[in-house]
This record gives sequence, C-alpha cells and structure tokens, in this order.
Amino acid sequence: MESKTVEPKAAHTTRLVKSEDLNHHGTLFAGRTAEWFVESGFIAAAMLVDPKSIVCLKIHGMYFTKPVRPGEIITFKSKIVYAGNSSLVAHIAISKDGLESFVKGFITFIHVDENTKACKHNIEITPLTEEDKLLYEEAKMLNKK
Repeated sequence: MESKTVEPKAAHTTRLVKSEDLNHHGTLFAGRTAEWFVESGFIAAAMLVDPKSIVCLKIHGMYFTKPVRPGEIITFKSKIVYAGNSSLVAHIAISKDGLESFVKGFITFIHVDENTKACKHNIEITPLTEEDKLLYEEAKMLNKK
C-alpha cells in the first residue's frame, strides 16, 4: 500500500446537554463527556482510514476548565494531528457558544487488521499551521511515554 500524506483536517460534532447527561451537581457528567470525546476523535480517524479498522488505545487527558449546564450546546473539534506506524493521535477541543475551549485532550487510536492486530495505515501527517505544528510535537511526545 502506498503512503498517503495529509494535513490535519477538523471534524465538528455538536451535542445538546440534556438531563440524562448530568452528574449529581447538575452539570455535564465527565463520563458522558468522555464517551462523546472518544466518539469525536473516532470520527476524525475514520476520515482517514476504514472505521472498522480503528480501536481506541488511550485517552491521554481530558481537562475541564468550566462546567456545562443542561440546555447548553457544545461543539467538539477533533483532528488527527500525528500518525505513527499504526497509531493515529487525535486532538479534541470542546467549546460552547463558539468561545474558547473548556475541555482539551488527546486520544491515541490504533489501526488494526481483521484479527485486531496492529498494522500499518501508511498515513503521514504534515502540519501546516503553527497550531498544528505544536499539536503534532505534543502528540509525538505522548507516544514516547
């Protein structure tokens, strides 16, 4: 299979926070956020490889800086910012009202064969913007830990 070079391209997903998404404080439950966080990263990875060949390896961090209340609409911006031999690292940023992100983090996905063994995906990421270059370097360091 021939190598494919791509620049990071964002996928956007939107969620309405409902009562069933809340914790005992009446704010968005971190577990629900994690579910949507992984799903958003998965969508970014599926834009590059067959979704049937992607598994989640690790959530590297999901840092909250503000609570989310019921009725608020939140947007997930995810993009693959780094590619190893079989890994794809997504950066996800969550915002509300188009303002600054209140949750950010990385997830590593692994490209697998039909027996769920890691296999090469032949994708190379070429960051063009300064932001993408910084995210590329940060994601690259995550895979060395």
